[in-house]
Amino acid sequence: MALIIFILGTCLGSFYLVIGKRLPQGLNAINDRSRCDHCGHQLAWYDLVPIFSYVFLRGKCRYCKKTISPLNLIVELTMGLLFTFAYLYYDKSYDVFMFMVVSSLMMIIFISDFSYFIILDSPLVVGGILILILKIYYLGWQETGYSILAGFFLFFTMLLIKVIGDKMFNRESLGGGDIKFSFIMGLCLGTRLGLCALILSTFLALPYSFASLMLKKNNEVPYGPFLASSLFVVFAFTEKFLALLDLIFISL
Repeated sequence: MALIIFILGTCLGSFYLVIGKRLPQGLNAINDRSRCDHCGHQLAWYDLVPIFSYVFLRGKCRYCKKTISPLNLIVELTMGLLFTFAYLYYDKSYDVFMFMVVSSLMMIIFISDFSYFIILDSPLVVGGILILILKIYYLGWQETGYSILAGFFLFFTMLLIKVIGDKMFNRESLGGGDIKFSFIMGLCLGTRLGLCALILSTFLALPYSFASLMLKKNNEVPYGPFLASSLFVVFAFTEKFLALLDLIFISL
């Protein structure tokens, strides 16, 4: 079963790469056949087997012999390992499926935001629907209602931060995708852990922002990957973050 889960993760990783690369360019990510980025040759099914095709072709296109981006291998392998980890680590089906949804959203946001400075709406909508279904099925309507309220709370919190930031810096401080994703964070984590994830995301983004400013002289930094990473970390270590929050409140 772990092997099947790993294969599923690698296949979805390949699909997420297509979504993250094609949709921001306005290309069809579902019906259009995969092609080589260099020569444009339509790829056969045996050129698209996750991990194995890249390894057997030695990272080169079968037709033009130009190098295939190692990102393909990295994404496929990472998603396979993450899905397998979820299956082996968590005892409850709810946690397994939620981890898979969260890690999937994180990967798609990494690809699209780092590449094109955009968080796509469609993955957020699909991810949000899946999260709602899981919460209703496993936790019930009341708990789901609280999660929705937490999502709106984080959404309006981020919207307020954007309004203040826009006025302070006289430019756009946060993208619309960042604000929409904050709703997903609240929906997944609730209010307390959601705010904890927002705070964590600023610390994760700080080193990259500083390096980008110093090395690239670029003031535009993709914030989505750090929001997604903080959601992933807090969800993966929920009990530890809850214990930390309880310790802080007791100290206060």
